[in-house]
Amino acid sequence: MQRALKDLWGYTPELFTMSELETRLAANAVAVDRAALQAPWNALIDATLEEATLGRPAQEWSVVGGREGVHTEHLGHMLSELQFLQRAYPGLEW
Repeated sequence: MQRALKDLWGYTPELFTMSELETRLAANAVAVDRAALQAPWNALIDATLEEATLGRPAQEWSVVGGREGVHTEHLGHMLSELQFLQRAYPGLEW
């Protein structure tokens, strides 16, 4: 579990990164200020990790750019998988 946390921890900073547009929208109460959610999230994660006897991984790397549309080639494959049912059964309703 600790290794999995370390392997995935670099994706967490982008949860709270705000673009210039999002910052303006949040200032006008049109969007959520995700940056303001970071402190409560950290508190909850720290408590959860402590209860699970796991340590918070060091911030050795982080992913950036996803919110601006910068993605790796892996996204296309993942989207194809996610869209399979809709393409195989047009008009499908759950």
